[in-house]
Amino acid sequence: MFFSRKSKTAVAPAPVVAPVAARLSATGEADIRGLGRVLWQKKTLIIGVTLLAAAGAFVVVNAITPRYRSESRLLLEARENVFMRAEADKNTPDRNTIDAEAVTSQTQVVLSRDLARDIIKKEKLDQNPEFDSSGSTSRALLGLIGIGIGRDPNAMSQDERTLDAYYERLSVYAVEKSRVIAIDFDSANPELAARVANSIAETYLNSQQSTKQDQTRAAGTWLASEIDKMRTKVEEAEAKIEEYRSKSNLFVGSNNTSLPNQQLTEINSQIAAARGQKADLEARARQLRDLVRSGKPVESSDIANSDSMRRLVEQRVALRSQLAEQSSTLLDQHPRIKELKAQIGEVDGQIRTEGERLARQLDNDAKVAGNRLESLTASLDQVKRIALQSNEQDVQLRALEREAKTQRDLLESYLAKYREASARGNINAAPPEARIISRATPAIKPAYPKKLPTVLIAAFAAFALSAGFSITGALLAPSAAPIAYAYGYGPNGYAAPQFEPQMQQMPRMMPSVASPPISPLMPPPQMPVMPPTMPSFAPAAAAALPVSTIEQIAQTLRQAGDSGRRITVIGAMRNAGTTYAAISLARALAKDANVVLVDLAFSAPNLSVISTDPNAPGIAELVRGAASFGDIITRDQFSNVHLVATGNVGNDGPALAASPMLATVIEALVRSYNHVVLDVGSAADVAVERFAPLAQRAVLVAADPANPATRAARERLMMAGFADVTLLAGAAQAAAA
Repeated sequence: MFFSRKSKTAVAPAPVVAPVAARLSATGEADIRGLGRVLWQKKTLIIGVTLLAAAGAFVVVNAITPRYRSESRLLLEARENVFMRAEADKNTPDRNTIDAEAVTSQTQVVLSRDLARDIIKKEKLDQNPEFDSSGSTSRALLGLIGIGIGRDPNAMSQDERTLDAYYERLSVYAVEKSRVIAIDFDSANPELAARVANSIAETYLNSQQSTKQDQTRAAGTWLASEIDKMRTKVEEAEAKIEEYRSKSNLFVGSNNTSLPNQQLTEINSQIAAARGQKADLEARARQLRDLVRSGKPVESSDIANSDSMRRLVEQRVALRSQLAEQSSTLLDQHPRIKELKAQIGEVDGQIRTEGERLARQLDNDAKVAGNRLESLTASLDQVKRIALQSNEQDVQLRALEREAKTQRDLLESYLAKYREASARGNINAAPPEARIISRATPAIKPAYPKKLPTVLIAAFAAFALSAGFSITGALLAPSAAPIAYAYGYGPNGYAAPQFEPQMQQMPRMMPSVASPPISPLMPPPQMPVMPPTMPSFAPAAAAALPVSTIEQIAQTLRQAGDSGRRITVIGAMRNAGTTYAAISLARALAKDANVVLVDLAFSAPNLSVISTDPNAPGIAELVRGAASFGDIITRDQFSNVHLVATGNVGNDGPALAASPMLATVIEALVRSYNHVVLDVGSAADVAVERFAPLAQRAVLVAADPANPATRAARERLMMAGFADVTLLAGAAQAAAA
């Protein structure tokens, strides 16, 4: 028995298959050498077909009438500036934005049949034999084959044939990522191609300009008819206003107010003046009467303005002067003194009489003012009634005025738009939304046919087809010998391929296996692959588990991201240095992160000895509700690590370990710290299954990593749900770290 290099499956030797012209390799792939021999044998046929195809293509491309292509380019842009823009569009900044859809639309406009007919008529293409396909033999043959391939040119009208030839030679497309439209036109006459391409661009611009002018003229015509109608409506509305105003006596006074309202304003001002005048006269009469009755010197503006009162006052002043002069030489009982005093008393009486008269005069004036006030009040009431009646009519009048104002504003708007439309009717005020940026020029070289590429493509296609047919014929020829596979069928049934000499010299690695009889209709059997014989060794001692250092564990946790924020430190057995390892790991992580070390070893708490407050409450008090988070968190005396001790556990250790409150506490600490390190003590003293949900990364501290008990503890942690368990050396190594 031997092994095949490819299959490595034991097979039985069989007769070698005779060589054939085209053979497949042992893996089922074609034999390249055999295919090469087939191609070499058919080289004359292949080269002959290739040369014949190249010659035929050369003859055909030279027989085809060449076509020359010319290109003209248009740039779509807003050529209308702000001064020629309509007044309603001046405040629209982006009204002339041309997007991709607009460019595509304008491309279809260039390809429109109306524009094509204008070009055909302008350039007289219908009289050009090049654009009449009625004499084309190829088109006639296509028409005979069927409508799906081609139409018979003789069944088409002259216009249809010309349009068909026109569109066959025209190519219009938008340049990618631009607003440029390229117009390509082919023709046997290069000058005609350039002339038609330029004519298409110019006709497109003229049609755009004509469209704008037609729109402006149509708008002006419509506005003119609407203006005539609006003028009639405005005149009728204003006539209704004047008729209603005269009918209702709603005349307008100054300041565009109605007469009743204006009268109300004037009467109100007169009433205020009369009321003030009456009050003033009454006050002056009262003051004058009080002065006269009191016997005091009468000093008032009314007295000062009275001529008789001034004369009496002057006479009294003169008599008092004489009395004072005579009193210096005469006694009081002197007749002259008595005469002067009597004259002075008579003058005072006249002054009082005059004062009373003036007071009565002021009273009369006050009464007159009061009568005027009453008259004005009566007039005010009458005007109020008139104004009240006119207000209802004024509502209808304002409605008519609003309607007239609306019609008037609409008429003014139409007049303004009509003036703009008339001004924009000029040809220079409606530029097209495009311009020619590149005019077509007569081409020097024909664009069709491409002689050299066509000949080369035809030669290559003939070579590929002839070579392909040769190989296919050799593979499918019935006279060829059977093709051998890795597990094929020879004349005698199941056969094996040829093996290389190196493979034949390989030693036998396993005993011969007899092959069962195989029917020609059955697939080849899958031989079993036997592994090579491995030398046996005596079982040695179990290899020790890999051990990491504190720094390696800390670096791994830093790189682990969120999965490295929670760490459970467990001892494989008692006195393995679990607390030392937890402190060392927390201090290593605290160099560049916020770390809290939580003591969950309820059976043997140790962390409080390194705390800045050894007597602080811990987890036990928090679970019982006797303390808060701020009370239980302390600091390490020798580092930046925060500590959470167990507190006063008492006999509640198992209950505290099973409390669901622990998960809430750990979640709260994870939200505040980068790393949370849990010291749970020895695995022999706690139910590790309870701590796996709190932190799925575990550090197993063992004094002897090669001890089978360490391996058993590690397997227990993995079964408990810890996703990653790292082994750490015991107390001495941890303390040293």
